[in-house]
Amino acid sequence: MSRKVVIIGSGFSSLSASCYLAKWGYDVSVYEKNDTIGGRASQMVKEGFTFDLGPSWYWMPDIFDTFFSDFGKKTSDYYTLHKLSPAYKIFFSDDTITIGDSMDKICEEFERIEKGSAVHLKKFISKAQENYDIAINKVVLKPGLSPFELVTKDTIMKVDQFFKTISGEVRKKFKNPKLISTLEFPVLFLGAKPSNTPSFYSFMNFADFGLGTWHPEGGMYEIVKAMHLLALELGVQFHTNCPVEKIRVEAGKAIGITTNTEQIDADFVLSGADYHHSETLLDKQYRQYSEHYWDQRTFAPSSLLFYIGFDKKLDNVEHHNLFFDTDFEQHTYDIYDNPKWPEAPLFYANFPSITDGTMAPEHCETGFFLIPIAPGLEDTPVLRKQYFDLIMQRLEDRTNQKVKDHILFYDSFCVNDFIEKYNSYKGNAYGMANTLSQTAFLRPKLKSKKVKNLYFTGQLTVPGPGVPPSLISGKLVSELIKNKR
Repeated sequence: MSRKVVIIGSGFSSLSASCYLAKWGYDVSVYEKNDTIGGRASQMVKEGFTFDLGPSWYWMPDIFDTFFSDFGKKTSDYYTLHKLSPAYKIFFSDDTITIGDSMDKICEEFERIEKGSAVHLKKFISKAQENYDIAINKVVLKPGLSPFELVTKDTIMKVDQFFKTISGEVRKKFKNPKLISTLEFPVLFLGAKPSNTPSFYSFMNFADFGLGTWHPEGGMYEIVKAMHLLALELGVQFHTNCPVEKIRVEAGKAIGITTNTEQIDADFVLSGADYHHSETLLDKQYRQYSEHYWDQRTFAPSSLLFYIGFDKKLDNVEHHNLFFDTDFEQHTYDIYDNPKWPEAPLFYANFPSITDGTMAPEHCETGFFLIPIAPGLEDTPVLRKQYFDLIMQRLEDRTNQKVKDHILFYDSFCVNDFIEKYNSYKGNAYGMANTLSQTAFLRPKLKSKKVKNLYFTGQLTVPGPGVPPSLISGKLVSELIKNKR
């Protein structure tokens, strides 16, 4: 008789784990509090417009390829990928930088901004590629059980890079502030300031410039649909509108869960929900981490998000756009050092319908806007409207067009929604940052130290924030459960 695993939540890490465990013969059931699967990677379709409500960048295509190949599948069996050209555009107050779809194009753009920078860029990305190979093939595939997991021939040669920062390394070779911001931007996906992120994480720059930016036709939710279909093919059962109210423990061992409607017995409990929330489902004596512990962690930002339907095609923008026309360092200071609403925020604008006509009605544009903010801030309708007006004005000013008169509708999503919909600690959007003191074995554990047969997965544990790491997290925790045999 196969052993039963219940999984809490249906985000990328949970979907990944469900597939591996089902493949290995476990009886797997997933319980999701919301009415659709996907966790933070959900979707909204409104008046013919399609919005990815969460992740919108498809980086590290090799990680997705590896996941599906583990089941004898290819990404192309489920969705169609397009490499974006250009990858994205960055707006500054007096210029724009366009990141092309090849290193030659990117070097040409760097050289335009700063003479001689192309030589430094090639060396920087070459080192970043070495780090990527080590990170993806060695470091992130470890379950974070011991510091000795990081001690390999390759990592010993790179040990100094764990004690230097991305910011320090970039500023050694590049002097133009626009190029510095361009190279520091990718580590924001790791949830921390460049000045607090180990330089080893330059592998994100290779993910950006070396592997390129892609788009799954139909949007990022196509990945969720693909993983869901694969899981169903493997026999996984899904239960939506089923919030879990308690993780049941007897004699120090997880024996199942209690939902809003029933009690389910299981041999293993795996939570892919927010780690802090997951532990509140346990009686206090079984929780590993105190409220003080969570309060002292460095969390990745929250976000103020807007989903906008425009009644016309927009000019002078690309699929992905970064608006760095204000002070980059001041905004990061307002997130991490002195948490408050930023006076002059950076923001990101995504118009997937520019390259994918399926995502908006004809002659219209789907717009997704994101302002990174500190988690735990006050969130009110007045503040949301204030920032909506601010970035719409900036969009008009920087792209030389009228947009406010062409808005059919807009919806917003912020701290309160992250808490209500995803049980997110302080309303964070991306989990726990990958600072030096929160890397690998120093992150919250995949396996409970206090309760047998209780496991965790997702962006607050190993290996960290982001969609590709979440796929890997699901595989790592599944292997721990399998090895329990």
